[in-house]
Amino acid sequence: MEASLFDDLAYDGWFEGEGKLTFAIEVRAFHEVLPSLPKPWLEIGVGSGRFAHALGIESGLDPSIRMLEIARRRGIMVYLSRGEQLPFGDASFGTVFLITTLCFCDSPLDVLKEVHRITVPSGKIALGAVLRESPWGRFYEQKREKQHTRYRYSFFQYDEVVRLLEQAGFSVEKVISTLFQKPGTLSLEEPDRVEHMESPRSGYSADAGFTVLVARKHVSQGGKYSY
Repeated sequence: MEASLFDDLAYDGWFEGEGKLTFAIEVRAFHEVLPSLPKPWLEIGVGSGRFAHALGIESGLDPSIRMLEIARRRGIMVYLSRGEQLPFGDASFGTVFLITTLCFCDSPLDVLKEVHRITVPSGKIALGAVLRESPWGRFYEQKREKQHTRYRYSFFQYDEVVRLLEQAGFSVEKVISTLFQKPGTLSLEEPDRVEHMESPRSGYSADAGFTVLVARKHVSQGGKYSY
């Protein structure tokens, strides 16, 4: 991840205006899974700490000093680093969150393997993702193709995320889908359109603009993961 990619305060400001309701919908989806997630919690790609603050995540890591300064003011214990090289010992956290972060990682599998290392044997990973096959994924992919700097990286399909998790030693145990409102048109001049609050739905849906995946860690035994 480039440290400068999300240094722009305009990205954080999107949540105060156009993206305020979208943010609330995504937070509501995460609240469906929070009771099942062991603590302590860490968010990789914490940015300004908006999600961490809203969800009660105690610690956050990011390559942007500028964003971490904002997260610290929101009460988050912050760490300056990248997901591929986490500055924590083995079995340090109960749950690690990556919220719209995986697609911006230079090496997503290495990040997930690091998450496996730092989570406790009963630990979990909680991902929030815009999937490529969804209407919103296609919307943002077109922005990327038009060289919109904030969307320069490609999104993953659902099956790709599941496969990466399994390769890193995790097994998906719960999926929540939300943001079924469409983005309107794929015109770059058209703003993101979300007009009402939504209740999340259990399970995967290709029509959902935002998907939460919770996966359980498998403990390695003799080079193999125990299930």
